[in-house]
Amino acid sequence: MNVVSLVGRPNTGKSALFNRLAKKRVAIVFDQPGVTRDRVTREIDLAGRRVMLVDTGGIAFDKRVTHDPLDSETRSQAELAVEDSAVCVIVVDAREGAAPLDLEVIQRVRKSGVNCVIAANKCDTPDDDWRAAEFERLGLPVFAISAEHGRGIDALVEAISGRLPPAQEDESAARPLRVAIVGRPNVGKSSYINRLLNAPRVIVSDIAGTTRDAVEVPFTIGSGPEARHYMLVDTAGMKPHTKMSRTSIDNFSLFRSEQAIEEADVVILLLDPTAGPTFQDKRIAGKILEAKKACVLMMNKWDLASAEGITDEKKAADAVRKMMPFLAFAPIVFCSNKSGYNIRRTVEAIDRAAASASERLPTGMLNRVIETAAKRTLAPTVRGRRLKIFYGLQVSTNPQTIRLFVNDPKLVTPAYLSYIEKNLRARFGLEGAPLRIFLKGRVRKSPGSSASAAKAEDDGKSDS
Repeated sequence: MNVVSLVGRPNTGKSALFNRLAKKRVAIVFDQPGVTRDRVTREIDLAGRRVMLVDTGGIAFDKRVTHDPLDSETRSQAELAVEDSAVCVIVVDAREGAAPLDLEVIQRVRKSGVNCVIAANKCDTPDDDWRAAEFERLGLPVFAISAEHGRGIDALVEAISGRLPPAQEDESAARPLRVAIVGRPNVGKSSYINRLLNAPRVIVSDIAGTTRDAVEVPFTIGSGPEARHYMLVDTAGMKPHTKMSRTSIDNFSLFRSEQAIEEADVVILLLDPTAGPTFQDKRIAGKILEAKKACVLMMNKWDLASAEGITDEKKAADAVRKMMPFLAFAPIVFCSNKSGYNIRRTVEAIDRAAASASERLPTGMLNRVIETAAKRTLAPTVRGRRLKIFYGLQVSTNPQTIRLFVNDPKLVTPAYLSYIEKNLRARFGLEGAPLRIFLKGRVRKSPGSSASAAKAEDDGKSDS
């Protein structure tokens, strides 16, 4: 898939243009230099072509511009984005004119040999378009635009599309598996992605809050028809509300992390084994449960835990299960980004969770499991009556949802519902996949009754 990257000095409106082209608020937009650090990516439709749009951090060659200690890492990410690009859009601030830093950015991009155009941003009205003319002397096509108001965007899109290489059959056209990596700050989310890709794809630092956007990173295992395609989503560390600053950046970072969970097929929750599951870890787990997403628990930094004498993985896993019983369905993988220990197993766990969440359960087999479980252990009596399960249907996947037709839903107890779930998981696995069970009451008439047969048929149609 062709890559179109947006580059430029800080605060020229790259993220605003990114959101305009993506037709969705993806990148953080804030009137402060240095907000975007990593490469933020989004697969979009550009004039009928599927492209990977990339927003980069502002390129600064002097820390006094952004006062950001990660300027050099941000610049490296932007330079890598340019190298991968089919077309590069250099975003400048038309109101401020051609600054020395603009000229340096343009010079460096042109040296790369990538096809590029200049987007002279902040031309909010036709009266501002004359400001873009100053950049024409640089020898590149210039387009007067306003990312905020949408002026000139169509002409810019047409120019970008016309410079893309001829379309080729893309074997990765199938939707990749979206995997969101979430957790508290500094548990190793960005390091994990870099370890998987064996490349410095996202910025890693001991500074809390290094990652601000939800950064999408394509990842492929294998090649040809057998290749497996993933979209890894690195998220900002989710801080407790009491430790969040009141800035728009912190609030939007939290929103993007929560949105990444909502959009994911599988969510990896990274935990620090030396600290154990904290209250904030449980809050994040609650977000995953609310979104009803397949989940994998990753105990990262196992090398540090081992150095502190924590070596028994089974004992550690039992402790996690005890503290987080609501995620009992999620597999636990102990690993180390630094040494590479069990990194391959984390990918296997992701695949299993994704497969479990989308597995179709044969109706006959499903009902045999339910019938056997109900005969083995009778439901407890409630006010002198006992729950009877007539049959069950799988009504949806992602998340797995089962509807049980019973004599009276009010007769079920949480413990018995948990018992039925355990039997279903024992038979079908469903590792990593949440399972929802709903009960629907219906009166069971005599087997030969035509009304009974018609009602059963209607119930099946309405819930399938």
